[in-house]
Amino acid sequence: MLNRRAFAALTAAALVALPIQASAQQQFINILTGGTSGVYYPLGVALQKLYGDGIEGARTQVQSTKASVENLNLLQAGRGEVGFSLGDSVKAAAEGDAEAGFAQPLDKLRGLATIYPNYVQIVATAESGITSLDDLKGRSLSVGAPKSGTELNARAIFEAAGMSYDDLGKVEYLPFAESVELMKNRQLDATLQSAGLGVASLKDLSTSTAITVVEVPATIAETLGAPFEAAVIPAGTYDGQDADASTVSIQNMLVTHADVPEETVYQMTKLLFENLPAMVAAHSAAQAIDPARAADSSLIPLHPGAERYYREAGILQ
Repeated sequence: MLNRRAFAALTAAALVALPIQASAQQQFINILTGGTSGVYYPLGVALQKLYGDGIEGARTQVQSTKASVENLNLLQAGRGEVGFSLGDSVKAAAEGDAEAGFAQPLDKLRGLATIYPNYVQIVATAESGITSLDDLKGRSLSVGAPKSGTELNARAIFEAAGMSYDDLGKVEYLPFAESVELMKNRQLDATLQSAGLGVASLKDLSTSTAITVVEVPATIAETLGAPFEAAVIPAGTYDGQDADASTVSIQNMLVTHADVPEETVYQMTKLLFENLPAMVAAHSAAQAIDPARAADSSLIPLHPGAERYYREAGILQ
C-alpha cells in the first residue's frame, strides 16, 4: 500500500504529464495565404473554420504573407502546414530557381490540391489611354511585391512579349491594395495582378475609377508553355468592363510539406472537397475548383494523405 507521500508524488507526476499528453494529440495548422485584399486570404479564413471545426484537436491560424514564394519557403522550413501558391512558383521552387527566390530546390514540398486558376489581370485607368501591352512602354506599372508570384508572372509575360521592365517609365513593387490607391490618386497608370477573377482590389478600383482591362494575347501562353494557359476575363467581371479580355492563367495549388502527418493532410483534403460551397461563399474564385483536376500534382509529389483521399474518392485509380 502506498504511503501518503508516495501517493502525492505520483498524483503530482500524473498532473504534470496530462498537459504533455494533450499537447501531443493536438495538431497546429498554420494556413499561409497572401495579402488581405487578395483571394488567398478569404479562402484561407474559410479553411481555418473548416479545419478548426472538423479536425479533432486542431489549433488553426491564418497568416497573411507575401504569397507564393514566401509561402513555399515557409513550408520548406516547417513554419506552416498548408499554403497557397501559384503553379509556376511551385515549379521554380522544385527546381531551385534562385532568380525566383529559391536558393536551392525545396525538397520537402508536397501537393495537397490543385485548386482554381489565377488570371493575370492588367488593368489601366481609362484616362491613361493604355489598351495593349505595347502601350505600357514609358508608363508606370505596379507588378506586385518583389519576387511574389504576381511579380514572377509579370516578368514571364514581359519576356514572352519581347519586353522588359526597362521599357516601362516606372516600376512599382506594391501589394494589390496599395497599387489601387495610387491609381485612384492618379499616381499610377496600371497594375498587374495575378489572382482569381473578381479580386477585391480591382473590384474596388472599378467602382470609383474608369478602367481598361488590357489584353494579353493567347500567343503569350503558347510561348510560355505549361503551367501557363490561354484564358479569358469575361465581360462584366469588373464595373465598366464591357467586353471579354484575353489573358493567361496559371493554376493555384494548396501545398503542404512532408513532415505534416498523413492523417492530418487526409482530413484537410477531405474537408476541402466536402465543403466546396463554404469556399465559394468565401470567394467566388472557388467556383473554379474542379475535383477532377485536384490530384494534378506533376510539379511536386502528392502528400500521401492527399493521395489517400483521392483514391478513396475515385479521383485517382
